[in-house]
Amino acid sequence: MVDVEKLAVPANSGDTTPTEKPSLEQSQGHIADESKPSGGLLNGLKSTWTQLTQSKGVDIGADLFAEVENYSQEELEAEKDIVRRKIDWHIMPIICFTYMIQFLDKLSLNYASAYGLIPDLGLEGQRYSWVAAIFNFGYLFWALPANLLIQKLPVAKYTGTMIFVWAILLVSHIGATNYGGILALRFLLGMFEASISPAIMNICSMFFTRAEQPLRMCIFLACNGAATMVGALLGFGLGHANNASLASWKLIFLTIGLINFAWSIIFLWVMPDSPAAAKFLTHKQRVVAVWRVADNMMGVKTKQFKPAQAWEALTDIKVIGIALIGLASGVINGGVSNFASALIRGYGFSGINATLLQLPTGAFELAIVPICGLIATYVKDMRCIVLAVISLVPFGGLLGIRFTSLDHRWTLVGCTWLQYIIGAPVIVSWNLLTTNVAGHTKRSYANAMWFTIYAAGNIAGANIFFAREAPRYFSAMTGLLVSYAGIIVIAVALRFTYMWDNRSRDKLCAERESFVPWDGKTADPRAVVDGFNDLTDKQSKYFRYAL
Repeated sequence: MVDVEKLAVPANSGDTTPTEKPSLEQSQGHIADESKPSGGLLNGLKSTWTQLTQSKGVDIGADLFAEVENYSQEELEAEKDIVRRKIDWHIMPIICFTYMIQFLDKLSLNYASAYGLIPDLGLEGQRYSWVAAIFNFGYLFWALPANLLIQKLPVAKYTGTMIFVWAILLVSHIGATNYGGILALRFLLGMFEASISPAIMNICSMFFTRAEQPLRMCIFLACNGAATMVGALLGFGLGHANNASLASWKLIFLTIGLINFAWSIIFLWVMPDSPAAAKFLTHKQRVVAVWRVADNMMGVKTKQFKPAQAWEALTDIKVIGIALIGLASGVINGGVSNFASALIRGYGFSGINATLLQLPTGAFELAIVPICGLIATYVKDMRCIVLAVISLVPFGGLLGIRFTSLDHRWTLVGCTWLQYIIGAPVIVSWNLLTTNVAGHTKRSYANAMWFTIYAAGNIAGANIFFAREAPRYFSAMTGLLVSYAGIIVIAVALRFTYMWDNRSRDKLCAERESFVPWDGKTADPRAVVDGFNDLTDKQSKYFRYAL
C-alpha cells in the first residue's frame, strides 16, 4: 500500500512546511529533473493532486483519498484486513449470484432446444443457429454504449436496472410463436445483457487491489459452472413436466425470468455504486477502501469522457492484442454454449441425457477456473502464462473430438466437457484489462473493443456448426482449434511486450531519478497520483504492467 507518510511529509527533514510544488508536467508522470524523488517532491505532487481534486472530471474517490493524511500508516494498516474481509463478504456474494443467473439466461436457449423449442417455432436447419447468433448481434450493438454508460452513471443502479429489463424479456419468451418473434426477443436480450460483464469488472477494479483481482474474478466467473449445473438440473426437472399447461421449453424461460426479476430488486437494494457509497463500511473504512486500491495506479473512477484516451485505446497494440483474445474466446463460446447439447446427442444420447451430461461441465469450470485465479494471485507474474497454458487443455479436447471414433462415445463426452474451461482464458484476459489499462475513458473503450469483437466471435462460432456436418462438425472443430492457437500465441506475445515496457521504464527512471520499483504490491507514489489524475498507462511513466 502507498505510504501515506511519504506522500504527506518531506522525508529529508523534520520540517513540515510544504516545499515548492513541481510543475504540472511533473505531476502528470513525466520524468522529473530532480536526481532523487525527495519527500519535498512527493509533498509537491500531493499538493498538485489536491488542487486537481477541485477540477472538472475529478475521480470519485479523490475526496476520500484526501482524508488518508488524517490517519497514520499504522492505523491504515491495522484496518485494511478488516475492510478487505467486509468487502469480500458483502460484494463477492452479490457479484457471484448475479453472474450465475446471467449465464443461466444465456444457457436457457440451449436447454430449451432439447425440449421442443425447435419444432414448435419452426427453427429447423440454420434457423436455430441464427436464433443463437442474434443474441450476439444485440450484444455487439450495445457493447460500446454500455461501457460508456458504466463510466458515466452509478454502476450499481445501472446494472440493477439492466437485470430488471432482461428478466422481463426472458418471461416474454413464452409468448413467442414464430421465428421472427424469438429473433426479436433474443436481440433485445443480448442488448441488455451487454452491460453485466463490464459492470462487474468496473466494480472489481473499484473495490479490490490488482493483486486481489485475479482470484476474485475467477471465482465469480466460475459461477458460470454453477449455472451450468443448476440449469442442467432445472432443464431435466422441467423436461419431465409433461402435464403442465405450458410446454417444457416455456417453463424454462418463465422460471429463469422470475428468478432474475426477484434478484434485480435485491441487487438495487444492496449493491453500492463505489467505495464512497458503501453503507456497510464506516467512514474511516471507506477511506481505507480507497487507500487500498490506490496502488492499482488508476484511481477509482472518473466520469469525464476524454476523446484522446478513446483514440489511444483504439491504437494501443496491447489493447488490440487482448481484444483479439476476446474474438477467439467468442468463437469458442458461441459454438460450445449453443451446441453442447447437439454434440452430445450426436454421440448417441437422448435429449434428456444430453442435458444431464452437461452437469460435469459446470463442475469442471467451478473447480478449474478458481485454481487459475489462485495461481495468478499467489505466483508472481503468471497471468499471461496461465492464459497460454490453460488454453492447451481444451485444445487437446478438441483434437480428441476431431479424431476419436464415434464408437468411443464416453471419450467424446469427456473431450466435450473440457471445452467449458473457456471461462479461464476469458477471465484472465479481463484481468489484463482491469490491471493494465489505465485512464477511465481508455479502459471503457478497451472493454468495449473486447466485448464488441467477443460478440462478433460468438456470432461466427454459432454459425460454423453446419447441420450437414452433424454429428462431427469438422468445420467447427477446425475453427475452434485455430481460435485456441491464437489465444496461446497472443498471450505469449503480450507477456514479452509487458516485460519490455516495464524494463524500459525502469531503465529510464533509474538513469534520471530514483523511484520505487514495482514489487507487485506497492506502487511509486507518483503512479498513485497519476492514477487519481486519470492518466493512461502510456502517459504515466511510473505505471507498471502486471504480467
